[in-house]
Amino acid sequence: MSSDHREEPLNFIEQIIKEDIESGKHDGRVHTRFPPEPNGYLHIGHAKAITLNFEIAQKFGGKTNLRFDDTNPTNEDTEYVDSIKRDIRWLGFEWEGEALYASDYFEQLYEFALRLIDKGLAYVDDSTPDEIAAMKGDIGVPGKESPYRNRTVAENRELFEQMRAGAFPDGAKVLRAKIDMAHENLLMRDPLLYRIKRDHHHRTGDKWCIYPMYDFAHGQSDSIENITHSLCSLEFIHHRPLYNWLIEKLEIFPSRQIEFARMNVAYFITSKRKLRRLVEEGYVNGWDDPRMPTLAAMRRRGYPPMAIRTFCNKAGITRRENLIDMNLLDFCVRDELNQTAPRVMAVLDPLKVVVTNYPEDKVEDMEVVNNPEDESMGTRTMPFSREVYIERKDFMEDPPKKFFRMAPGRNVRLKGAYILHCEKCIKDEATGEVKEVHCTYYPDSRSGSDTSGIKAKGTLHWVSIAHARSCEVRLYDRLFTDPTPDGHDGKEYLDFLNPNSLEVLEKAYIEPNVGAQIKAGNPLQFLRMGYFCVDPDTTDGHWVFNRTVTLRDTWKKINKQQKGKKKK
Repeated sequence: MSSDHREEPLNFIEQIIKEDIESGKHDGRVHTRFPPEPNGYLHIGHAKAITLNFEIAQKFGGKTNLRFDDTNPTNEDTEYVDSIKRDIRWLGFEWEGEALYASDYFEQLYEFALRLIDKGLAYVDDSTPDEIAAMKGDIGVPGKESPYRNRTVAENRELFEQMRAGAFPDGAKVLRAKIDMAHENLLMRDPLLYRIKRDHHHRTGDKWCIYPMYDFAHGQSDSIENITHSLCSLEFIHHRPLYNWLIEKLEIFPSRQIEFARMNVAYFITSKRKLRRLVEEGYVNGWDDPRMPTLAAMRRRGYPPMAIRTFCNKAGITRRENLIDMNLLDFCVRDELNQTAPRVMAVLDPLKVVVTNYPEDKVEDMEVVNNPEDESMGTRTMPFSREVYIERKDFMEDPPKKFFRMAPGRNVRLKGAYILHCEKCIKDEATGEVKEVHCTYYPDSRSGSDTSGIKAKGTLHWVSIAHARSCEVRLYDRLFTDPTPDGHDGKEYLDFLNPNSLEVLEKAYIEPNVGAQIKAGNPLQFLRMGYFCVDPDTTDGHWVFNRTVTLRDTWKKINKQQKGKKKK
């Protein structure tokens, strides 16, 4: 283990690995693996598993394999393989050697199955799925042995070979382990090892019509690859006795399975089936919709990969399931972006301001800082002219005492420019809505060289109307209104969809000199408004921005207000 980490407190998995190294187990090696199924996109829960497997291996000088568990061809596709590889690399990790596949081992797994049959430890069963389920028994109630359990070794071998040759229809027969139908762990009551399934496989095509079950492929693939520590989420703790039984009976390399609590984040669901329904029924706009918990969606929303890794580490590694506050994820994202995102000015709900004593044909370049957290980012200029846009909410005709923005008779500074004195507002005669505000400016109040002696309590962001670029801004929020949308009796998760999870602003404006940042895909802080990123829908003629996260947590305040309205 690297000396850089010796003083760090170890989580329980690291402690186990440390003890294994010190005892000489596995010759002191550490070799982990990340084994996703290529039947969907990775989500925040997978991010925890990825971070854990790769960072633990790095910490102890080991290696990590990427192995696709492609034993169920029904929903598997190379699209998912490619997206998984992209997501892992995006998080900043690289696996050992080439990507591996359980399908690489189909021939060897088949030979393992024959070995169990030859040892009298597996048999071919003709029972239907319902009959097998009925024979299982229950907790405290022993199961019943299948009428096919005592077939001879020769008969089982011949039938299994015929299964591979395609002699039987789908579902006609299965291969089961012969363990104990009275075992206290129901998974040990003669579990299924192989089933007949004539589905086209994304790698092996139609070569196979029998496929190993997860429990048979998983541990044996670990062993084939000499994986020392197989890190699994907590739901697999009941599978560990079978994992160990198969390794023992096959007399193969003894990988060690260790379970940890998976990542449960408030306001997220991570069931692939439920996420697929959101996509297929049009509740979201694809797997990378920025409201989704997938890594593809988080990337599109502008989440920095290091923020996700930091979040996974701060959430910790435990043996007990718990619900992680989404505010922790938002905090990690803000903390990262605060250091790296240049500041720009964008007006999302524009209100026209006319500086009446500023020359109509005059334009000045105002110097503003790109990021006060990082001086190395330098400064930029943005044009100032007689007419500018400010946020509509930054003006009030009859403001309360603590309103320090623009109002008649008050002074306010435009960031990086001048102090304005608000004179009056012009309203639409039909609607009564304020359509523009008239101000005067103090010529000697320019930022950086202010000699006016005038004080302004508020500072506003702005853009020059003559120079600003129009853009589309998408304001994303939480997809669900409840922290556990799939945890309610009598209701389903769709009942908690947030109707305000997306607001599209088609008439926003941004300062003109940010083209290079946009082309580079860099994150941006819209001053006073939040962190944003460029969406892939952006073209040279149409800029589109996604809100990554607000500058501070506004969810609790908004949610409280909405609940109060419902009560009234």
